[in-house]
Amino acid sequence: MRRAVNDLLGAYDKLIMDPVHGGIPLYRHEIEVIDHPLFQRLRNICQNDILSLVFPGATHSRFLHSIGVMHVGTRMFRSMIDAYLRERQLSEQTDLSLSQLDAIDYLAKTIRLGCLLHDSGHSSFSHQFTQARRIRELMSRPDRFRDLWLGVDYSTYHAGVPEELEHEHYSVRVAHDVLAAIDLEAAGLFAQDVIGIMETTEVHPSETFRKHARTFWGFIAGEDAEAGSLISDDIPRLVMDLLSSIVSGEIDADRADYMLRDGFHSSVTIGGFNLDHLLSNLRFGWDVSEPWLGLAITQKGLGALEDFVYSRHQMYRKVYAHKTALGFDWLLREAINEVLEDPESFEWVDTCLNDMRFFAELTDNFFWEAFRKVARRDPGSFSFCIVNRVKLNHLDTREDLSQKGIARHSAWLAQELGLDPAHVVTCSMRARFSNIQDNFNGIKVLTRDPIDRSRSLKKITDVSAFFSKFSDGTITHFYTRPDVTRQATEGLSE
Repeated sequence: MRRAVNDLLGAYDKLIMDPVHGGIPLYRHEIEVIDHPLFQRLRNICQNDILSLVFPGATHSRFLHSIGVMHVGTRMFRSMIDAYLRERQLSEQTDLSLSQLDAIDYLAKTIRLGCLLHDSGHSSFSHQFTQARRIRELMSRPDRFRDLWLGVDYSTYHAGVPEELEHEHYSVRVAHDVLAAIDLEAAGLFAQDVIGIMETTEVHPSETFRKHARTFWGFIAGEDAEAGSLISDDIPRLVMDLLSSIVSGEIDADRADYMLRDGFHSSVTIGGFNLDHLLSNLRFGWDVSEPWLGLAITQKGLGALEDFVYSRHQMYRKVYAHKTALGFDWLLREAINEVLEDPESFEWVDTCLNDMRFFAELTDNFFWEAFRKVARRDPGSFSFCIVNRVKLNHLDTREDLSQKGIARHSAWLAQELGLDPAHVVTCSMRARFSNIQDNFNGIKVLTRDPIDRSRSLKKITDVSAFFSKFSDGTITHFYTRPDVTRQATEGLSE
């Protein structure tokens, strides 16, 4: 019967060859999504802003990352289905009904599209774009959200107007246009179900999703499905939360792909956890008393999860927070601000952020050309630093300083080194582990009684002391600004 599930989920129309995962199969409707101009733009957006100035191999795009996330999300869901069937067949003969097969297929395809489109709203240089001061000002303009959805009912996806726009809001907007442009009905899918498992949304799922969710719950929970205080209308939300956790959670397809992909292209092995080992130990977890449906991991798989968390922690420390990389991130943000001082560039970026007809134009290429234009005009500019790889001069690194502590250390460095305090630059990265213990408590550990094989779920921190070792962490680098005018003059004289 597992073979039937694999046959149902495994049919595809095209194969994309990926250097990280190998062959990635695609359905016809997914090919239509990928061929849409708003998705094709991701080819021209680097996954790691300008990390390639430090790790030359890190030139990979958001385009292939998004396809990789879809592949990993599929593997996560299918591995849990496969393990569930295998374990049930050890104790009873399990035959899936056509409605159960249909529900599994529907949820799997919904996960795939949610993963594929999860980062479709990223703009030039990914996260650094929205951190640039003038971009933040642009995105914070009153009525920006309403203008972005002009003529479209956004209430299907958002309960209200967000206080501040992030790239996730643009991903939802892009997903709406892309899914509206393809024959989603032929695939038997609904846009609100796909977008409903993406971040920032509050969606009432389709009746089709609700039907499949109830079938899936009955399949997973078995004889416990009718127990507890759970009512029928609660089930679709439980299932949607489960799918959302695969797209964006503590153990999600996004993190799994970018850690492997960034490590591969940066030639850094610390991001190389064992994905196969982790997936083989993932399980569906449910508790009818709460009620709860989510990800669980077997007790023997805790080591694989610990490797995943430690690898992610090290990638932040050794790659993303690398002293030269953070320095270039600062220069990049300042260079973007420089470009937007030009009224024509400012107006064009404003238009692209406001209108989906032009959003596809907002890529790294636009800013690289703008940087070169500014650099030719002004050899003392931040744009010149980016174009010619002129680094900030690193002075010192400190960890876990408060804002006041950073200011004091910056002033002390300036005094000791005889520098103008205005020329000391600080760049900080906060390691994203401040709530790791609480967040991972949302993932249960599945244990089984050795005698009667009964299952129980435990908090992850009740079973492993590993996760309690992580806490808030901030890395701050201190620099001086480069003397770009001198370097430019020397370069011209040579």
